[in-house]
Amino acid sequence: MSAPAEESAKRSKAYDPSDIEKKWYKYWESHGLFRADSTSGRRPHVVMMPPPNVTGRLHMGHALQSTVQDAITRLKRMQGYEALWMPGIDHAGIATQNVVARQLKAEGVSREEIGRDAFVEKVWEWKDEYGGIINDQMRQLGVSCDWSRARFTMDDGFTKAVQHVFVHLYEQGLIYRGNYLVNWCPVDKTALSDEEVDNVERDGNLWYIKYPLVDGDGAVIVATTRPETLFGDVALAVHPDDERYADLIGKKVHLPLTDRQIPIVADDYVKSDFGAGALKVTPGHDKNDFEIGQKHGLPVISIMNSDGTLADNCGSFSGMDRFEARDKAVEALRESGLLEKIEDYRGTVPISSRSKAIVEPLISRQWFVSMKPLAESAIAAVRNDDVTFYPRRWENEYFRWMENIRDWTISRQLWWGHRIPVWYHVDEDGNIDESRDFVVSVEQPADGMVQDEDVLDTWFSSWLWPFATLGWPEESEDLDYFYPTDVLVSGYDILFFWIARMIMAGLHFTGQVPFSDVFITGMVKDKQGRWMSKSLGNGIDPLDMIDQYGSDAVRFSLTVLCAQGQDIKLDPLKFEMGRNFANKIWNAFNVFGQFMEDNANYERVRSPRDLELVERWMLHRVNATLESVNDSTQKYRLNEALLSIYDLFWRDFCDWYLELIKPERGGSMDQTTIALAVDLYERMTLMLHPFMPFITEELWWRIRNREDGQSLMTQSWPSVDEAEMDADADALFSLIQRLIQDIRNIRAQYNVKPSQSVDVIISVGAESERFVDQLAAHEHYFAKLAGVGSLVVGSDVERPRASASAVEGDIQLFVPLANMIDLDVERERIQREIDQKASFVTSVQKKLRNKNFVERAPSEVVDRERAKERTATEELVRLRESMEELNGL
Repeated sequence: MSAPAEESAKRSKAYDPSDIEKKWYKYWESHGLFRADSTSGRRPHVVMMPPPNVTGRLHMGHALQSTVQDAITRLKRMQGYEALWMPGIDHAGIATQNVVARQLKAEGVSREEIGRDAFVEKVWEWKDEYGGIINDQMRQLGVSCDWSRARFTMDDGFTKAVQHVFVHLYEQGLIYRGNYLVNWCPVDKTALSDEEVDNVERDGNLWYIKYPLVDGDGAVIVATTRPETLFGDVALAVHPDDERYADLIGKKVHLPLTDRQIPIVADDYVKSDFGAGALKVTPGHDKNDFEIGQKHGLPVISIMNSDGTLADNCGSFSGMDRFEARDKAVEALRESGLLEKIEDYRGTVPISSRSKAIVEPLISRQWFVSMKPLAESAIAAVRNDDVTFYPRRWENEYFRWMENIRDWTISRQLWWGHRIPVWYHVDEDGNIDESRDFVVSVEQPADGMVQDEDVLDTWFSSWLWPFATLGWPEESEDLDYFYPTDVLVSGYDILFFWIARMIMAGLHFTGQVPFSDVFITGMVKDKQGRWMSKSLGNGIDPLDMIDQYGSDAVRFSLTVLCAQGQDIKLDPLKFEMGRNFANKIWNAFNVFGQFMEDNANYERVRSPRDLELVERWMLHRVNATLESVNDSTQKYRLNEALLSIYDLFWRDFCDWYLELIKPERGGSMDQTTIALAVDLYERMTLMLHPFMPFITEELWWRIRNREDGQSLMTQSWPSVDEAEMDADADALFSLIQRLIQDIRNIRAQYNVKPSQSVDVIISVGAESERFVDQLAAHEHYFAKLAGVGSLVVGSDVERPRASASAVEGDIQLFVPLANMIDLDVERERIQREIDQKASFVTSVQKKLRNKNFVERAPSEVVDRERAKERTATEELVRLRESMEELNGL
């Protein structure tokens, strides 16, 4: 017996997930079972892990997607593929820089004080100490990624790939530098791409400002949400068809709070019905205004510093924070009589997805990637089904973004990240000599030249992940064997940040799509459907759930809740379902395992035709479920696959099969019966392993004697055996199940004591006459599972007097009750329940008719009351039906 088997044998009968999980993960990893071999000759299957941030800690989103990716990888490994799940960590530019900067601040020093080189060295030290925490946390979840291949987006090989791509795109004319209006974060002091900006609705104001006409009385009134930017106004614009302003086009107005004059221009962009119908044009701080300015040849004035303060060209407002300047400007306008009015206004505000600061459109010299040429082939790849989304509705979102794609701002004003491989000549004072051309090069092209201070957007390295992790741009055995990959599992939140860009990069740099399938999971939210956040205090720590319920329970519950593309409303109590199922799996083994002989290897010797009906039916159900599971997993409907196995195990195997084969108390189990039970249980263990790897591995070693190295991870996925499919056995046993359930319902409905047996008469119609003898032959099933004392089966049998009944197609079932229960006492009992239930329904309905309650109570409280009303009303209907039936006896 091997060491793992010996440990298993010594364990107590109680299921202890924490002990088992630690043991088996150590065993898998030490035996190299996660490693993928490019020389194996097997067909590869590759999943690329979305690399978590180096600053990350395991959250429920990671737990969900890691569970899904692991289930896919384990399944493919069992199906004979050379399965590679490639792990890694993202350097996370802004996030990591901020973490280390805060750490330094706590030590009383700033990054500016220690300088760039020392700060970057500090970040590397922090990464080496803390950067692997999330990997250790993921191990607790049971992930089977190939840790020996783990990559970091700033390791030497990846850095080489990033530099190669920048140079290559620049040489192709797809990377350019220019002064353009960009999204600027005044907190992180860096440019942001459009995808890093969240547009949220917020309450604010519309300030109506008077711009006095230069050549006469009167003024043009302009409504704005940002009065502090008026210092950057270069014109007013009106719609050319707006008759109110027809005579003013070409004239000038005084710019309030300044000594400047600006023209009035006509432009179709202006909405005549917004505000007073005139628009202040501020090209340096609004994208639409920038376009108007370009069209009319207007100057661009930037009035904002990088930290969100007003620049030196704003007079007495210079140096003020932008929001302080807003208040002061409004006050000055009011004092000068140029503030017409203020209105409440709810509008869209751009927010940095990282710092949560309001983003400023700012003119800045940045590096950009021209995206439209890259998008064309990526759009075609999805239209041609070279890449398929699951569910397919996400393709529409993909097309919407790709067909309206904007150029990508890739430079970031940070210290942590991939330095842009551009070099500049300097003058005698050490300043960049703008009169000389810069050089794009991986290496320093000449002594004395200095490298661009900016770094590249984190996503500029991440979009290379599927192939740079395999050695690209060098040719390698891994790249040739494992690329392109198979499936990318991700949330919809990074569809544009990452997924779309990877498709573009894969096609452009390798000529192949990076993956053929994209499985979009939903996002994990709290039970009320809110995003989890520290401020709300509604986060659920997956590690806490693993400690409480076990890893397999967490994996089970997350997978079952993971319907394609649908968000998960997560209540911690939902993990109880996984824990209960794990306990069921564990305890089910003991039903027959207690009768197994030591050191015996049970092999089936009976053919299907020699088996009992319930055994033939169970074999059929295992194979039918396996067919369904294969179909569901192929479509990435993992929740449906796992629920099918759950139903097979709990309902079919435990509730019916085991109940019928287990002996009476003190009895024994035939060894051939045990052999089939072992066979069935083993197959279901194989089916469950991708989803619940720890408990299945532990039980795998308990079922039979194994040699070291015979891990469940290395076993073949079961195949459907057509010879074991038995539609007749399935039809007959399914009928018996329904009839037994009918008898159980009647017993419960009429309060028949469990210890009291009942007589049952079954009347079979012409269409089901073939079942007469078969039902009678299995009277012992009815006796064991429904407490039936005697069973009579016949064709067109008359209904006995004073009997309850049930109908299954053309089959009627009767249970005589006259001598079993006191009908009068039962009527009194049911009437009492009817009266109590009716009173309860009336009280709930009275509460729900109260307008004050419905309008003022929290929605979840009102919903609970409505649910109570619904449930109680349904129970009342059933009670009244029972009374009617009793009255007819």
